[in-house]
Amino acid sequence: MDQLRIGIIMNGVTGRMGTRQHLDRSIVAIRDQGGIELADGRRLVVDPILVGRNPAKLEDLAKRYNIDRWTTDLDAALANEDDTIYFDAQTTNRRAEALRKAIAAGKHIFCEKPTATSLDEALELAQLAHDAGVKNGVVQDKLFLPGMRKLKRLIEGDFFGELLSFRLNFGYWVFEGDWQTLNRPSWNYRAEDGGGLVLDMYPHWRYLIDNVVSPIKSVLCHTEIHVPNRWDEDGKPYEATAEDAAYGMFKLENGVLAQFTTSWVTRPYRDEIGEWQLDGTHGSAIAGLRDCRTQQRGNTPMPVWNPDIPNPIDFRAGWSEVPDNEEFENAFRIQWEMFLRHVVEDVPFGWDLLEGAKGVQLAELALQSSQERRWIDVPELTLKSS
Repeated sequence: MDQLRIGIIMNGVTGRMGTRQHLDRSIVAIRDQGGIELADGRRLVVDPILVGRNPAKLEDLAKRYNIDRWTTDLDAALANEDDTIYFDAQTTNRRAEALRKAIAAGKHIFCEKPTATSLDEALELAQLAHDAGVKNGVVQDKLFLPGMRKLKRLIEGDFFGELLSFRLNFGYWVFEGDWQTLNRPSWNYRAEDGGGLVLDMYPHWRYLIDNVVSPIKSVLCHTEIHVPNRWDEDGKPYEATAEDAAYGMFKLENGVLAQFTTSWVTRPYRDEIGEWQLDGTHGSAIAGLRDCRTQQRGNTPMPVWNPDIPNPIDFRAGWSEVPDNEEFENAFRIQWEMFLRHVVEDVPFGWDLLEGAKGVQLAELALQSSQERRWIDVPELTLKSS
């Protein structure tokens, strides 16, 4: 069988997410299965080169995954015409500069979000890629999670009747670093380093709400730094300058009101770290990262407020599991395969750098809302015609 090689420059995959999801479970998994079968019968085989700042980490990753190529010289990697895709999973404040270089080198772009630390910069990157004629995409992984796909299936099957509200409770406890090992990097809590929960998570909420339920019309948000004192990876204390919790409301174009609580200072008492609940006149659904449960109008219980007796209703018992009905691949790998087909076969791919800029836009507007204590409309984003 004929093979088609595609070289991928992978920058910033020494981090937890980059290693686990993008390298291990996506590119290496695609390589180990023998590539991707294309429509013309050929096999698309991936050939990554690992790029980063720490040679010891790069060498270790290369040995662990049997990858021949790695370098700390991004410019040299971009100069290789045989590698046509640039992927970026660096920290947010390093991404824009590297993307500019990659676009100037004529590389197709696939990157993590947020694409930049400001909307102006995110739009600049989208415009540069558009003008250069390079294909580009942004990771929107939660769209491909089993729970979200089941929720979307219910919407498309008209399960809910008239949609009324959309609610999220998301988060977990991030340890301060003084007596327990950090479970998120310390830069996440320093605004000067590109940190902040809103910039990190609201780009996710933008593409999820827009694509699963309805585009966002306006936003109201309140942010807090609940834990002001933290310790970094070296055990040194520092003052948190970026929010660790956000309490947001979104009015959607279809009239639905969404309420999202997002927190790194909460201890979950639920099945998953994130649960989305969508209520409608004919039924409700609760979706996690993988599972989804429903309750229909006909089997909805009738609670009666009576604090003088134990609650007689087992509320969980009235919910039914939504079946898989298909085999779910890793969400990151699904989108990687879609983008690779987009580059090689010109298959449509709807999540480009402009979509990534929309996520940064929502984060900016949410922070502005919190500062000004008011609702703010979300204007349409467009690029200039070349």
